[in-house]
Amino acid sequence: MRSRATLLALALLPALALGACGKTHKKGEVLREGLDAKVNGVVYTVFITRELNVRDVEDRAYYPGPEAPPGSALYGIFLQVCNQADSFRATVRDFRVVDSQGGVFKPQPVPSDNIFAYRPRNLQPGGCIPPKGSIPADAATGGAMLLFKLPLAATENRPLDLEINGQGERAKVELDI
Repeated sequence: MRSRATLLALALLPALALGACGKTHKKGEVLREGLDAKVNGVVYTVFITRELNVRDVEDRAYYPGPEAPPGSALYGIFLQVCNQADSFRATVRDFRVVDSQGGVFKPQPVPSDNIFAYRPRNLQPGGCIPPKGSIPADAATGGAMLLFKLPLAATENRPLDLEINGQGERAKVELDI
């Protein structure tokens, strides 16, 4: 009897873990990393936010440099963007990180040959950035990168939110840094 109950509990774990997937969120609600944020029919999921060290081998693959100037740090926000609509949809071009003191930071340019960089475009139905099966999609970070240079003082003004600003719609994701 005990093993049957244990087996049943183990079988239910994936369903419980996925319970938040597809959840409808209220407008203006600040989401956590890992939850889907829908903007203009496109779903944005921030997988991870991490400080990048261009002297580290793995981080150089995401962004080869230059280093952040003294008093600041580079952060990669890695996200997946998927069109779940039945028609082509444009992805957002306007992202910002906002700290608790009202400081606003825009993404840094990334070289055009960087395969991890997020590049907005029109997505076909079911299409994703990065494309499923691509190196960025299968990498440890699991997504396309937005690069931010943040003053060290701003990283102390938590929470930091990523604002995803579409035409007429927006979403906020609290970053886990």
